Amino acid sequence: MDDKTRFVVGLDIGSNFVRAAIGEMTHDGIRVVGYGEAPSEGVRRGAISDINAPSVGIDHALVAAEKMSGLEAPDAAVSINGVNISSTKVDGMIAVGVADHEIDEIDLGRIIDTSIAGKVPATRQILKNLPYEYILDGQGGIREPVGMKGARLEMRANVISTMKLDYDNVIKACTVANLQPSIVEPAVLAASRAVLTSHQKENGVAVIDMGGGTTSIAIYDEGELQYVGVCPCGSNDVTNDLAAYLKTIPEIAEEIKLRFVSCQFGEGSAKDIVIKRGRDEYTFSRKDVDEVVESRLEEIFEMMRKHLKHAGYDRRLPEGIILTGGGAKMKDIENYVRSQMELAVRIGKPINLSGVNEDVSKPEFATAIGLMYADYEASLMGMKSVDVGSAKKKKNKGEGGIRKLLNLFK
Repeated sequence: MDDKTRFVVGLDIGSNFVRAAIGEMTHDGIRVVGYGEAPSEGVRRGAISDINAPSVGIDHALVAAEKMSGLEAPDAAVSINGVNISSTKVDGMIAVGVADHEIDEIDLGRIIDTSIAGKVPATRQILKNLPYEYILDGQGGIREPVGMKGARLEMRANVISTMKLDYDNVIKACTVANLQPSIVEPAVLAASRAVLTSHQKENGVAVIDMGGGTTSIAIYDEGELQYVGVCPCGSNDVTNDLAAYLKTIPEIAEEIKLRFVSCQFGEGSAKDIVIKRGRDEYTFSRKDVDEVVESRLEEIFEMMRKHLKHAGYDRRLPEGIILTGGGAKMKDIENYVRSQMELAVRIGKPINLSGVNEDVSKPEFATAIGLMYADYEASLMGMKSVDVGSAKKKKNKGEGGIRKLLNLFK
């Protein structure tokens, strides 16, 4: 590999797993050269609750990706999640001078500051400010005003933010693992990067990311992000409900969920479910299992529908819904969501991948791959520039304890 070849890294810190992806930047885009997955600790409902605990999962996931790719990852685009993530519509106006003034980047910076002032509390951290329309001297529908001439510039934008504490905890958790976050992006937006086409965003589409502790939604229309929302329920709640109702351990409940549950409730086999553990055999009523799972899924997607209604897109998305995340692995989940949301539904997998893509072309890897794309975009914009040569020189310098130990066995 050419030492001047640059690479990009995505790290998804989830409630159940930490997933990492490393890609090589080529003339045609990104080629996946490494990936890794490890159990996650210290994350509750998508938010980091213990600064030190996630470092173990971060180390293991990155070491696996590094060993596969032969590269070191000194920094990465990192996910953030949790119920405090929200979107706020803002607008602003500035006078830019005489009528023949040419709009420049300074003007854009001024109007962004004006639009946010007083509308986003100081306790919140802005993750993204996404303009979806500029209006120049009364003429709207402008997406990129730089270079145009006018005297009065208005902007309408969507600001994505979270609580500063949640943001700071992500930064600190990465610091404990001796990893530098290059970008911090909401998990559902990263997943959207990986699974959506520009055509789908233009027509109108929603991505629902079913994580372990949360379920998130991102709505796109006319090519732009229109809304983001998070509910405090995820696939772990289905597992825990089963464990409590069936009086069994979560490991058996998880196996039941993934192996035996079909989300076409009442249409499958009526036979009891039998799980074997060594010499022990456990029998569960399929009717009971279906009732428990259906009840929790109904709650989750009722909240998702409320988000659609709040955003004004209930049953108004021609491209329907794309499901990502570990929860999307449940059998026939797309059929259930289609009946509940009254929209077309598909399972979302990362698209346009090359390299070692078979194992990462799965809904649970969508966020990590999307973060890798975010790191790529930052590299193209000059916000990040790390080449393979310099990365190799950083080997074993400033690594997390576990990464340093495991690298001894490379």
